[in-house]
Amino acid sequence: DGLTGSAWGDWALYTASPLRAFENELGVQDPVGFWDPLGFTADGDVSSFKRRRTVELKHGRISMLATMGYITPEFVGKFPGYLSPSAGLKFEDVPNGLAAISKVPAAGWGQMVLYALYCEASSLNFGYFEEAYNKNTPGDYGWKPPLLATDNPELKTKRLNAELANGRL
Repeated sequence: DGLTGSAWGDWALYTASPLRAFENELGVQDPVGFWDPLGFTADGDVSSFKRRRTVELKHGRISMLATMGYITPEFVGKFPGYLSPSAGLKFEDVPNGLAAISKVPAAGWGQMVLYALYCEASSLNFGYFEEAYNKNTPGDYGWKPPLLATDNPELKTKRLNAELANGRL
């Protein structure tokens, strides 16, 4: 309307918008609220939103673990012993960061690729993963990590919102 400072008028008047279907979901936080700049949720499809939220949580968790894997050896140190006894490669011989790529043996990369494929398969909705995928909320596979799990719904919501926000960084 030009007078209120909003180019599109009052958001409360747009009650038929498909975006309304997701404005109360986890991850909707100030100052941006529900943010979908590319319009992936414009059709209001709940199953697509659930799949995208599951993928967002999974990739956020991987990113946070990778960050910790990069930082932790700098402060705590590395495992004692051998990464590859047959190659005579100790954990302490592997540098941090991208320099480690050339030091890890091919069999080690193969193990990492197989584990990544296993993690990806866990979200494809087949086999023994079906029950956890279909019955729980996105990202909840029935495992309660110690020190993070709680039965308090407000605290759980706060922690899940923090996980989404940190994964988005």
